[in-house]
Amino acid sequence: MLNINREHPEYIARKATWSQYKDLYAGGERLRANASEYLVRRHKEPGEVYQERLSRVFYENYIGSIIDWYAATLIRREPAILIEGPDSAAKEFYNLLSRDCDLKGTKLSEFFRQRFVQTLVCGSSYIVVDFPRMDGSALTRAEEDASGRSRAYLVDYGPDEVINWSYDQTGGMEWVVIRTSCLQQSKVTDSQWERETRWLYYDRENYQIFRKVGTEKPIELLAEGRHGLASLRRVPVFQMKVTEGLWLMNKSASLQLEHFNKSNALSWALTMGLFATPVVYSDRGFNQIVGESYYIQLGKDDRFGWTEPEGKVYQIAADNLVRLKDEIYRVCYLMNQAGTPSGGDLRISGISKQRDFSVTQEVLRAYGDAVKDALKQVLWAIEAARQDGLAIGVSGMDEFDINDFSNELDDAKKLLDLGAGSETLRKQVLKNLAFKYLCDARQEIKNQVAEEIDAGPGTNS
Repeated sequence: MLNINREHPEYIARKATWSQYKDLYAGGERLRANASEYLVRRHKEPGEVYQERLSRVFYENYIGSIIDWYAATLIRREPAILIEGPDSAAKEFYNLLSRDCDLKGTKLSEFFRQRFVQTLVCGSSYIVVDFPRMDGSALTRAEEDASGRSRAYLVDYGPDEVINWSYDQTGGMEWVVIRTSCLQQSKVTDSQWERETRWLYYDRENYQIFRKVGTEKPIELLAEGRHGLASLRRVPVFQMKVTEGLWLMNKSASLQLEHFNKSNALSWALTMGLFATPVVYSDRGFNQIVGESYYIQLGKDDRFGWTEPEGKVYQIAADNLVRLKDEIYRVCYLMNQAGTPSGGDLRISGISKQRDFSVTQEVLRAYGDAVKDALKQVLWAIEAARQDGLAIGVSGMDEFDINDFSNELDDAKKLLDLGAGSETLRKQVLKNLAFKYLCDARQEIKNQVAEEIDAGPGTNS
């Protein structure tokens, strides 16, 4: 309990970065509220001028749209979950899990889409496999199912909530501490709000929940016991993670901030240029209010002007903003969507566009592998904890509407026409095509189609 709030050195080093990345992804009022952290104040800039610039701040959120595009494109077709085994009751549970995986009505595919977005923003995302906690124990599997003890569900946590951890020599997680915080209204007086902080500790067999309400009360132990994966001697926390090269927000954040500051500087300069400043050439005192109440008084032999680089500085700034925008798309492997190809030549052939998008397609496949790996790890752990005796596979997320479905059918037909003589190959091809075509169908329909294909007559019968 004394060390439950201790933070890992890596967490301390990155928690400020995660807050910034969340602001850059969300944009809108969230970034405007924290604009003073990102809008650079000019050297010796008066405070009232800086405050006025803050009040007029705006943000062109390219990276947020890019991340949402990747998430929408990757999981446009839901991942295909193939469940094989004789236990129909267990299959019905996974059908329920696919419809409501977190006891909040969230579909499994949508849950992992949200975790994928969080991974692109923060570099990783965490998923906890949990089971309902009940007093006593079930004597039979039927009693366990009837009481709801076997109803596994998922809980999501961000990397900014996982504050401490430890790994063994093989890279397996030994224990982890998760900290959450929210405002809770007092049950005694409805007008009072207090900050409630909770700590969840998991090791390979046990869990503990600590709580602190307000600032004066001490930390208290709320609950403890064995968690759902204790029989597997595994920490019930799973991580979805991408490599540094595929962490889009980390690659583009500095570019987005540079674009933010220069676009606001250019907008401010243009706005101020709309309000002409009177100049009075006189050696006598002048105290009249003219124009917008500002004026410059110079002697008849005085000179006043501005310095700028050779050329038109506004045009240079505008061109630089276009280059920064293109660079954001380039480092995110989406140069074909920047809208302004290098050199300004918009006449690009279809072959060139297809070649540009081939890089994006390979990146999408890498993201698909990361999501499928996390999904498989979670489903396999649930199946092992429940002892269902099923074989669970995950496929899909490798085609992104580059070709029509008719082309996939033609390729499958050509493969089967080779006459490989493998009934397993034929059935697997048919199931993959069926799952792609029925990507939005319920999981029980997909399971039924797979069973009917497996039970169908062989080519030699």
